[in-house]
Amino acid sequence: MSKPTPISGFPEWAPPQRMIEQYVVDRIRNTFELYGFAPLETRAVEPLDQLLRKGETSKEVYLISRLQEEGAPSAGEDALGLHFDLTVPFARYVLENAGKLQFPFRRYQIQKVWRGERPQEGRYREFLQADIDIVDRDILSSHHEAEIPLVLGDALGGLPLGGADGRLPILVQANNRKILEGFYRGIGLADPLAALRAVDRLDRIGPDRVAALLAETAGATDAQAKACLALAEISAPDPSFAAAVQALGVTDPLLDEGLAELVAVMENAVAHAPGLCVADLRIARGLDYYTGTVYETQLRGYERFGSISSGGRYDNLASDGNLRFPGVGISIGVTRMLGLLFGAGALSISRSVPTCVLVALADEDRRPESNRIADALRRRGIPTEVSPSAAKYGKQIRYAERRGIPYVWFPGADGVGDEVKDIRSGEQVGAVPDVWQPPAADLRPTIA
Repeated sequence: MSKPTPISGFPEWAPPQRMIEQYVVDRIRNTFELYGFAPLETRAVEPLDQLLRKGETSKEVYLISRLQEEGAPSAGEDALGLHFDLTVPFARYVLENAGKLQFPFRRYQIQKVWRGERPQEGRYREFLQADIDIVDRDILSSHHEAEIPLVLGDALGGLPLGGADGRLPILVQANNRKILEGFYRGIGLADPLAALRAVDRLDRIGPDRVAALLAETAGATDAQAKACLALAEISAPDPSFAAAVQALGVTDPLLDEGLAELVAVMENAVAHAPGLCVADLRIARGLDYYTGTVYETQLRGYERFGSISSGGRYDNLASDGNLRFPGVGISIGVTRMLGLLFGAGALSISRSVPTCVLVALADEDRRPESNRIADALRRRGIPTEVSPSAAKYGKQIRYAERRGIPYVWFPGADGVGDEVKDIRSGEQVGAVPDVWQPPAADLRPTIA
């Protein structure tokens, strides 16, 4: 058999990186639950027509077929694809189970997704996302939009993600689609959604090309394009952005509504998490289903790679005839974020295995005794393994050193009690399995 080669875009991280990922996921999960979000996992596949019903491109969808199926996978009504985000499957789940859910329904979902894009640093074809959403029946109060950034700040703010000078390691950029659409209507643009999609590309293609795109797709005059770009330049870490928008002299009821909603978001952020949010009116989010507040999140020091977390308010994604379930949510690209940090060597872990104690083995006949010691330590929550062989103690210690295991336990014999050695300092003391406890910092691997 020839040596296998990696498949681009499908990361397989080593155990130390995987332990870091689990630590981060546990922190995110615990934060979500502190805010009252309940866990959910949806199926990995959805009908292709459902995956594409909000304007996403089929080029990014992985179609699936049975092995015995001849030819290419079906692209008809019965075609199935792997989901490339968790929002569309969640909307489908809400519609299917509305009669069983209590509203407003708060759910979190931490799950793999698949997207057929070109792999690059921080971009993968298979990756882990962590989502929260709040949905209600018919009407969703806008105060939920102000809560979402606080959840994100608590989930990621306490992680060792590279924040400097006492700042949070992330910055949430918030805007409101009503501000953009209302402003575009107020200056007389015939196609506000086309203008919004053009402005969404500002960071990627620059103002000159966006101005040309506004003229081409939204029919903007030079003056209208200039006004759109002036709006996009407004940014503030507090509600003062609203005065800057009003100073542009454009009026529209939808614009006023969006300003009020974004002011509420910023007031809440300033009160509860100073430095977490900035009102940035260039943030548009190109997906058509967003209708209110939208969010993108920068990882400080890695801004050139774009957002690691995004989301927003949607009113019509989960709707079917007379049923409508508006919602707001945000998605954390866990694999994306960690991939950037791993690539920069910005995250490390104190040891490569969970094991805290290696129980030494004097000879194979005494393995049952070493197993009993290990069992006693494990019952008390101390990660423990038994030496794989009865080599000389020096070799067993070196085995522990190579794996980063801080303690080696030596079973007693001939009336001599057990002893445990901190192989980093060389200190060795008497110990009893039912009593001895390592320092809290050594019990589990720590991340820095």
